[in-house]
Amino acid sequence: QVELVESGGRLAQPGDSLTLSCVVSGGTTSRLAMAWFRQAPGQVREFVAAVSRGGDSVNYAEDVKGRGSISRDNAKNSVYLQMDNLKLADTGVYYCAARPFPLTSWTGTMSSEYMHWGQGTQVTVSS
Repeated sequence: QVELVESGGRLAQPGDSLTLSCVVSGGTTSRLAMAWFRQAPGQVREFVAAVSRGGDSVNYAEDVKGRGSISRDNAKNSVYLQMDNLKLADTGVYYCAARPFPLTSWTGTMSSEYMHWGQGTQVTVSS
């Protein structure tokens, strides 16, 4: 059973940068497409970024493009999300998600396409 554990969430100020990490266990990381989603209080879970299983393809939500960078290190069973120039609207619980055996360059944006989820890490952006 694939397990995902996120870390790195914290209280930040607008304009700050942070990096979230997701450690994968119980599966072969190179066979998983990975993504980050976030959920603000009272809102639906929304797509943030995705990376294909080999890392050759990435996809970002419009409001993250230019500020976010998703990467992976399959040798370390880890996926990362770096966010720069944080905004108040970036506040939420950030979830790591995985889909096993996707097409090589697949980077889905819908939460229903991912089978495995972490417990989330809280990011709060406040002045």
